[in-house]
Amino acid sequence: MLPENEGQETEREGSGGSESVEKRLPRRIQVRQVTAYQASWTERGRGESGVFTLQLILDHGADEHVLEVDEDDMDVLLKLLKRSEHTTYDLERGVLMFSNLDA
Repeated sequence: MLPENEGQETEREGSGGSESVEKRLPRRIQVRQVTAYQASWTERGRGESGVFTLQLILDHGADEHVLEVDEDDMDVLLKLLKRSEHTTYDLERGVLMFSNLDA
């Protein structure tokens, strides 16, 4: 059986001592698994450069994030996504992490 406050952060309010009141807040998940992705190129306007975007589907649709990348980065990211057995995305820091890549 799990402790009552498992998976929760504790925040203390007040000036301390016996007058402190604990307020329990649910912990927000900041890192999510990339379960699907969609690469696309969008035309900006006639005669203008287009833009590449990479849409990350996180935890089977629980969240999503769109990265705007240049052509060189898109090529590398797609190769890493294909090779990675487990890819995660840190929402707070904006970091894409690839796991189990062969050296």
